[in-house]
Amino acid sequence: MLARKLEKAGRGIIYRTKGRTGGPITRLMSPSDVGHLLKPFVFLDLAEFHAGPRMPMERLWHPHSGIATITVMLEGGVRFAETTGTQGTLPEGGVEWMQAGNGVWHTGEAEPGHVKVFQLWIALPPELENAAFASHYVMPEAVPQRGPARVILGSYGNLASPIASPPMTYLDVSLKDSERWRYEPPAGHEVAWVAVGDGSLHAAAAIPAGEIAIFEPSEEPIDFVARGDTRFVLGSARRSPHELVLGNYSVHTSERALRRGEAEIRRIGRQLGRESPV
Repeated sequence: MLARKLEKAGRGIIYRTKGRTGGPITRLMSPSDVGHLLKPFVFLDLAEFHAGPRMPMERLWHPHSGIATITVMLEGGVRFAETTGTQGTLPEGGVEWMQAGNGVWHTGEAEPGHVKVFQLWIALPPELENAAFASHYVMPEAVPQRGPARVILGSYGNLASPIASPPMTYLDVSLKDSERWRYEPPAGHEVAWVAVGDGSLHAAAAIPAGEIAIFEPSEEPIDFVARGDTRFVLGSARRSPHELVLGNYSVHTSERALRRGEAEIRRIGRQLGRESPV
């Protein structure tokens, strides 16, 4: 992934990148590149495709541990299932929070039609990385909204997400052409980034669709102007002090915690009758 250093202007953008694209998925952030600058935010994928003939969900089971995934359905819907027995459909505008903790397997498939999603991975702190699995599926009408911003995680103004997550803010923002918007981070949130799904933003520099931009560490507000109708996600948090120890489908804070998570993944995999990839 190629990131380029930019000149400072206001609260500057220190890196921008288009990530790496493979098929319908663009990986905008991973721990081996800019994820280490943004932890606890460590992976971000933007996926867009037209769902045609589908591979059966039964063939798509895969595990995670040590992380939480947060999926924002921009367009279309997906079916999902977990080894906890939970299953259902997440429609356009819905949000999935899957806190893998010590380990879980899940699967899913797109509903027919055009599908577009942002999926973010969050590295869990030590007290949660080997804790019990938890999930929360939020229907579109239950996502709080203040002005142009839907509150996916954390709080914004006097609104709070219904999802219980580690302290952080994650917003889904839609602006009309030439509309201005200011984000004022909570105290201590020095990490901040945006990823544009549609349109183009200006914030110290232009940020077109399909790019992620990382702002310099600061608690200063960030001013945005939309160039065309624009939709983007924004994350802010205190920088995580913990290491990122990586497995095939896992992120933990230590080798010991990773071994515990991988052992649980193998146990669940045996119950499913599948060989674990770890």
